[in-house]
Amino acid sequence: MKPIKLSLWGLFLLLSGLWLLADTLAPQPFNYFALRAVVMQYSGVLAIGVMSAALLLAVRPRWLERRLRGLDKMYRLHKWLGISALVLSVLHWWWAQGTKWMVGWGWLVKPPRKPGPELAPESLEALLRGQRKLAESLGEWAFYAAAALLALALIKRFPYHLFVKTHKLLALAYLVLAYHSVILIKFAYWSQPIGWVMAALLLSGTIAALWVLTGRVGAGRKVQGVVESLCPYPELRVLETAIQLQPGWPGHRPGQFAFVTSQQSEGPHPYTIASAWNPDSRRIVFITKALGDHTSELPTLLQQGSPVTVEGPYGCFDFDDGHARQIWIGAGIGITPFISRMQQLAQAGGPAPQIDLFHPTADYSQAAIDKLTADAAAARIRLHILVSGKDGRLDGEHIRATVPDWADASIWFCGPPGFGQALQREFAAHGLPAKRFHQELFEMR
Repeated sequence: MKPIKLSLWGLFLLLSGLWLLADTLAPQPFNYFALRAVVMQYSGVLAIGVMSAALLLAVRPRWLERRLRGLDKMYRLHKWLGISALVLSVLHWWWAQGTKWMVGWGWLVKPPRKPGPELAPESLEALLRGQRKLAESLGEWAFYAAAALLALALIKRFPYHLFVKTHKLLALAYLVLAYHSVILIKFAYWSQPIGWVMAALLLSGTIAALWVLTGRVGAGRKVQGVVESLCPYPELRVLETAIQLQPGWPGHRPGQFAFVTSQQSEGPHPYTIASAWNPDSRRIVFITKALGDHTSELPTLLQQGSPVTVEGPYGCFDFDDGHARQIWIGAGIGITPFISRMQQLAQAGGPAPQIDLFHPTADYSQAAIDKLTADAAAARIRLHILVSGKDGRLDGEHIRATVPDWADASIWFCGPPGFGQALQREFAAHGLPAKRFHQELFEMR
């Protein structure tokens, strides 16, 4: 979480600091309408600034993925930038619209507008000022649309395929809000550092929005394939799908994931890769659990020979932290990245790794357990399976008792977010440095 928090607060501090170099929150004379003018500028700069950053992350730039430690972290930052943009936009809208209502209700008396300096008709400032009414009107309606779309994105029960389609419309709303911002940002800002940074953010956001609207996101990382085999595990509500990829896949590291499109109407879904990469076979495996409408229908939608599109690979949950001693925790379907890593270790050979893998699960399939046991044996990894109701609940105390030298290890967790956070807090309380607890934030909305 540290890169997310640093990036989010770093952007706020950067924009706030540069804005304060150009303006003030204590205008003279200090009154409601003078304060309204500067707060609207400040909130507007912050709102469009964080929205621009969110649009940039939406195109999945490779150069940012490693710096933010994975696309899962990028998407979490994207989510918090979107929430911040919504809050700031509502604040900005209230100072604009709420003031008009209070004047209409007689609560406030609007002072007479002071005439501004005479501008040459052909000047840039005069050109921008002439579009203020249009920019205000378009910006208000774009705000309503963006607020509704952002609210839908935060409703987990809103169907994923509809979320993908409606969320794309935010790029269109952004273009209108970018025009609104260019026109209404105080003209004096453009000759100062805050203006230069805003120009860069608006340009980047505009390019990103056009990239989204033209369907170019991830276009250079897509490879076609066909379903080679399907292996259902009904007791687990899980489907293992092997896909034969056409040439072009760059290979992947264990723990990475990809976006898979099996139906154009549904759009791409992210799945963790559950196989090591062999360029000779070009075969990739995904293990999916029936957690929603689409994943529940996969066993009937997919069949041998079905065409699919695979985009990726993404992610930095790659087990590469310099620690030979590791503890892995794959809870439920979170076992998937560890299967990929075990297969890679088995292929590579070499000395036996110092790894303990804990797999707590509520559901049980002997066939799946036999396969997992075989993978662990081939990789020479110590496997600990805990079935709920029979073996008790996995917690930090159980792990520390099973692995006496846990303090020398790094921990890799994939599973329910709340479970991972509880384990991280418990191990931190026992002295494990935060940088040695790795957790995949596998939530794309």
